Amino acid sequence: MAASTAESADVHAPAVDLTEMPGHLIRRLQQIAVAAFLQESEAFGLTPVQFAALQAVAAQPRVDQRTLAGLVGLDTSTVAGVVDRLEARGLLQRQASTEDRRVRLLVATEQGQRLLADVVPAMLRAQERILEPLCPADRAEFMRMLRGLVAGNNALSRAPTQG
Repeated sequence: MAASTAESADVHAPAVDLTEMPGHLIRRLQQIAVAAFLQESEAFGLTPVQFAALQAVAAQPRVDQRTLAGLVGLDTSTVAGVVDRLEARGLLQRQASTEDRRVRLLVATEQGQRLLADVVPAMLRAQERILEPLCPADRAEFMRMLRGLVAGNNALSRAPTQG
């Protein structure tokens, strides 16, 4: 038999201080990181995910979409949409693979390369803004610990990074 509304009202969830929960703080920091990136790079019209994909393709020309997903830690359906948008803007091109006709390889166009060169300083300013509240020694320690947390929990991701 289900408990009545009056009985249910007597049940209280335990008090949890969200400011002590790493997941909550990481989510908030991710919001802050996206906001800083968008503020600094507003003129370029790229999202952080689009930047990561374009940067990865520029660094590893002729990468396929599945590999790209693994490089940037996104699921393949998300990467497909990102690639579609970057291709529509003329920043990436899909090329047929000579080994497998089903596979499309990605290359950054000249326009995409120029945009990356232009946006990198803004992206770096955003990274500095994120870490600005920490002293230099704490920045290095935070980054060391952050890399350790990401690497140690990579398998928990819906889209674990490869390498």
